[in-house]
Amino acid sequence: MKIDPDKCVACGNCVAVCPMGAIHIDPEVGRAVVDQDECVECFACYRGMSKEHLNPVMVRAIRKTARLFRFRFDPEPDICPTDAIVPQDLAWPRIVRRAFSDPQVPHESTGIHGRGTAEVKTNDVTARVNEGEAGFVVEFGRPGVGTRFRDIERVTAALAELGVEFETNNPVTSLMRDPSRGLLRGDILGEKILSAIVEIKTKLEQVPAVLRRIKDLGREVDTVISVGVSTRCDTEGNDSLRGMLEREGYAAYRGKTNLGLGRVTVRNEA
Repeated sequence: MKIDPDKCVACGNCVAVCPMGAIHIDPEVGRAVVDQDECVECFACYRGMSKEHLNPVMVRAIRKTARLFRFRFDPEPDICPTDAIVPQDLAWPRIVRRAFSDPQVPHESTGIHGRGTAEVKTNDVTARVNEGEAGFVVEFGRPGVGTRFRDIERVTAALAELGVEFETNNPVTSLMRDPSRGLLRGDILGEKILSAIVEIKTKLEQVPAVLRRIKDLGREVDTVISVGVSTRCDTEGNDSLRGMLEREGYAAYRGKTNLGLGRVTVRNEA
């Protein structure tokens, strides 16, 4: 995203809208400026504000005159008064920023909006995780923090060493050049995005090792990581995951049960 310097009147309304804090008023030029390295192309500023088409020269003159007489002339806080916010044509690899940060853009690899995955919430109809297995969702980034693919790769490479299986119907997996080693395409590693979800599957007995590895790596990467882990209950509603998590120090009150009420899309032959 860019700010047209010929239109911007430095009202600052767009600064508060940016979830990454990538917009600031440059006092040297008296205009709003987007930090292109921090901008994740989420389009929150472009879509989150109404637009007016006032003459920027007139608005600057009124604001300057108002300051002389010690009053203010500011537009409503949800308005860009001169339509100065301008989307730019995104080419590879920068375009992956928008794919992972703009919730209105579906991922090409999955056709799903947002982070591009239904996660294991659909497990009862998609059968991603079976009895005796554990499914993990590892979420990177948050508004205000974001994440870069180099930090995601650092974790996926470490998890690959544990022999985990990456979910194929996942946008991050689609960007891997070597899923067996958890390695991503080299040309996207520096790209920053709002957040992403990595999905893996492993045997239940590997759950403690996976949790400990992620916890250790969480102290080393320049982002925040959230982890969800799930399994499929047996016909009596029992599972061995709960006790395993409690022994690792994760209380059961953080858990939930998903009931599959949709159409079954994958038959479990087992």
